Amino acid sequence: MVFVSNQRQNYRERKARLKAFWKATGMHPCSCDTFVALPPSTEGQRVIFGKNSDRPCDEVQEVVYFPARDYDTDKKVECTYIEIEQAPHTYAVVLSRPAWLWGAEMGANEHQVCIGNEAVWGRESADGDEALLGMDLVRLGLERADTAVKAVDVITELLEKYSQGGNCMEDQCGFTYHNSFLISDRKEAWVLETAGKYWAAEKVEGGHRNISNDYSITTKIDKEHPEMREYAKSQGWWDGEKPFSFAEVYSYKTTARMEAAGGRYCEGKRLLGKSNGHITTESMMDILRDKESGINMEGMFMSTGSMVSVIPQDPTLPGVHYFTATPDPERSVFKPFIFVQDVKQLKLTCSPCYGEDDPVKKQPRFQTKPDRKHPLFLKHEVVAAIIDSTRERGQKIMQHMRDLEKTKMAEMETYLTEGVKDPTKVVHLFTDTVEEEIKVYSKS
Repeated sequence: MVFVSNQRQNYRERKARLKAFWKATGMHPCSCDTFVALPPSTEGQRVIFGKNSDRPCDEVQEVVYFPARDYDTDKKVECTYIEIEQAPHTYAVVLSRPAWLWGAEMGANEHQVCIGNEAVWGRESADGDEALLGMDLVRLGLERADTAVKAVDVITELLEKYSQGGNCMEDQCGFTYHNSFLISDRKEAWVLETAGKYWAAEKVEGGHRNISNDYSITTKIDKEHPEMREYAKSQGWWDGEKPFSFAEVYSYKTTARMEAAGGRYCEGKRLLGKSNGHITTESMMDILRDKESGINMEGMFMSTGSMVSVIPQDPTLPGVHYFTATPDPERSVFKPFIFVQDVKQLKLTCSPCYGEDDPVKKQPRFQTKPDRKHPLFLKHEVVAAIIDSTRERGQKIMQHMRDLEKTKMAEMETYLTEGVKDPTKVVHLFTDTVEEEIKVYSKS
């Protein structure tokens, strides 16, 4: 078909422009924003978590599920670049991740712990040596921790033992960064910010909090690396007398990248505050869809996947985790997932697996880039082009997408308030919603 051929040509041109921009400017765009709202800033005594994963526009993000498992004591786990000791038991997780790597940009586990990470840069240079990616640490934290504070401990212990580093893009560009994390559970949230092996963590017990691509922990530090202050003092970054602010001590003072991140951070904080103590599932989705603020990013670097989780504080009630699995939340459907027994792999949002032939695994890495588009991505790619090119038809498609999303959100309110009485009704919830989304596309 001519239309499909044009789509492929547009993709190749977009990819070429992306590489040309990075080569010409010598820099990489940075983005991502993560949010959490806790009572009393939310309706219904719920914790609401949200994140846009902003990545290169030619990257595919998949949504995958892994069940809980037990392992022998000598078992190893192969992360993106390195192999580490496996935990005796891992919790069930649902993840949204760039399809080429092992870890995740964001996700949740069966105990309703949610984690998202951000790229950060500061005075401590990012290591290009292959170690654990921040995205690996997201998945490891979810698989091994049943509370937010335990996830902080898991991530920092692994950081101390294995370090963080390695190329963060499916390319030979050598794009590296350190990481910050926003971690929540049913009761509280934690912000964890790292600089090499050094780190600081801040506990959030109420209200709302967001992170972007700059350090944000100041003098409220509830956990920290034992040598963090002495190291900063030895580098001449802190005189040992002034109140210690992690952001002030470890950040770059001024760069264009940090100014952009700081602007989005302020916009995110403002958008959270607009709800006047009534942050809901829908208002969190609206924040992630906001393009004027830059939170919903467009261009060479864009929002390639989005997540919103709604967690009742009542432990007898389930959490509902919404994922798009497609780029641009404004033109995507947030689809619900609930942890129950016997959930199967989410095949319609799983990318092809290339095993040991994957160019990411072969040395030297990234010599080629295979097609990683999953079935939903392929359908969405065509529909997104229609939305862009035909006003009337595009508006009709968008309305059908919103209607489906609102219908699912209304159905989820029953589970959020009354619980799941029959797990068999939600065991295929996410996949069934993807199938409904694809039907909406075919009718349009």
